[in-house]
Amino acid sequence: MTQTHIPVLAGELIDVVDPRPGEVAVDCTIGGGGHARLVADRLGPAGTLIGIDRDPVAEERFAELAAEVTCQTRFIRADFATALAELNGEGLSADLVYMDLGMSSMQVDTWERGFSYAYDAPLDMRMDPEQPLTAAEILNTWDERRLARLLREYGEERFAVNIARAVVRERRRRELGTTHELVDLIKSALPGHAAFAGSHPARRTFQALRIAVNDELTQLEDALPMAWDLLRPGGRLAAIAFHSLEDRTVKRFLARLARGCVCPPELPVCVCGRLPEAELLTRRALAPTPGEVAANPRSRSAHLRAARKLEEVAG
Repeated sequence: MTQTHIPVLAGELIDVVDPRPGEVAVDCTIGGGGHARLVADRLGPAGTLIGIDRDPVAEERFAELAAEVTCQTRFIRADFATALAELNGEGLSADLVYMDLGMSSMQVDTWERGFSYAYDAPLDMRMDPEQPLTAAEILNTWDERRLARLLREYGEERFAVNIARAVVRERRRRELGTTHELVDLIKSALPGHAAFAGSHPARRTFQALRIAVNDELTQLEDALPMAWDLLRPGGRLAAIAFHSLEDRTVKRFLARLARGCVCPPELPVCVCGRLPEAELLTRRALAPTPGEVAANPRSRSAHLRAARKLEEVAG
């Protein structure tokens, strides 16, 4: 049964990006629509909200939201890199672009989609059910070295080699098909102390598989510059990340934009003429309050970063 969607860092997002009446806002990851509803309420009848998501369930949620808000609305069903490229091609200028990265609650709680280790379901994990690659295909076809690298880089899993070896050994006997088969395999591959300490032993593996299935990091790297190009001067870009690799990608991108002179420090005066393109709205990432984490444990790892596009940029 799908639970009520709880938007993470919702108040902080609204405070930082400050949606205003009549503006054009682009929600790159509609999901359950929690952030979109708060933004739409600020835009008013003269404003426009453009929603993006590759999940058909999100499109249904957006249709419900569109019928209830006063602003103009438009939905693009695509991954956000593709959609942002389309909007740039149209010559759209936006005042606000924001991203809530990772999974939405509706995806986690729809057990049959295989995102959660809490339910026994097919090893799917596709945000777009029409795409070909699934978690099952990765687990049953990738070689041991490639699997270990995936788990280590995307899941930051200490025991990536152990788990990859166990997967390859098991699939010689039978094809892996369900989430609980994978969970049991992971537990058997870990040293005793690791299988029962800290967070769920399968969390990092499931995270790595989901990121790989949906090509999430490449999508983010491609989308950030397109989102920035979409903004008119004074526009705001914000991203909520749940994974250190995502947060690092956002942090570095915004830091580059906010940096001015890049001349060597030994030069007495600037000769590069580079001007900052952005003003950071979050000097450090904003994190959920203890109260939000208590009310919504899934918010625990969230980090919000944002920047404003400056009027004058380097030519």
